[in-house]
Amino acid sequence: MLPMTVSLPDYSIIIPAFNEAAYLGSALASVKNAQSSFAHQTGEIIVVDNNSTDQTPQIAKSFGVTVVFEPVNQISRARNRGAQAAKGKYLIFLDADTALSEQLLRKTLELLDSGKIAGGGTLLDHSSAEPLKVKRLIQLWNLISRFRNLAAGLYLFCLKQAWLDIGGFDETVYIAEELIFSKQLKKWAKKHNMRFCILDIPIQTSWRKFQWFTYKTIVLSLAMGWFFKKNKDKCRLWYERNAAQKPNQPVRRSFSEDG
Repeated sequence: MLPMTVSLPDYSIIIPAFNEAAYLGSALASVKNAQSSFAHQTGEIIVVDNNSTDQTPQIAKSFGVTVVFEPVNQISRARNRGAQAAKGKYLIFLDADTALSEQLLRKTLELLDSGKIAGGGTLLDHSSAEPLKVKRLIQLWNLISRFRNLAAGLYLFCLKQAWLDIGGFDETVYIAEELIFSKQLKKWAKKHNMRFCILDIPIQTSWRKFQWFTYKTIVLSLAMGWFFKKNKDKCRLWYERNAAQKPNQPVRRSFSEDG
């Protein structure tokens, strides 16, 4: 009797999640919807329960996705734990309060399939951000992202081989791991005659931090974060959760509106 062959997924979507019961269900629904038109390619979804104390793992399991546990509450460790469990040759990192559109997933896979792109990110959709000064801040990041070729952590993709060769995300830092990884990935891409790119397909997210913290607090945290990225106490903005948020609260726009 011939041994059965196991078919591996083409790509792995990794969602780090620490106390994300309010948003995770909507994010997973968007991923499932985006995947529905890709019959020719298979993808897995991995939720990394980063030591949650709410219903995050139960919500993830209700969607039938893979759930892995990372006990150390640190974003870079959660990303790496998900990547270690991933079976796909492509890795896509998505934040738990962010919506993945079919258009963005399709373009990402096309670029990775081309053999010319080692990884990248995409611009942020500021259309639902308010007030105006928040919108302007997001627009500023988009300019930096485009011209400095840096990926925002809410959506970052790469070849798994590149992640392996680089050694994963820097686990000595509590924030900015995606910026460090972007720089390392650009070097890896150049060495392998490939490129790192930022897509012009804006991705939707909740912008919840602008609801939880003052504008001044966020700006100061962003400005000083790079210098204190190894001190978790100084990075609280990235780890605090609002206890008053409602379970399964959707990202501002309905995922059915994604193009």
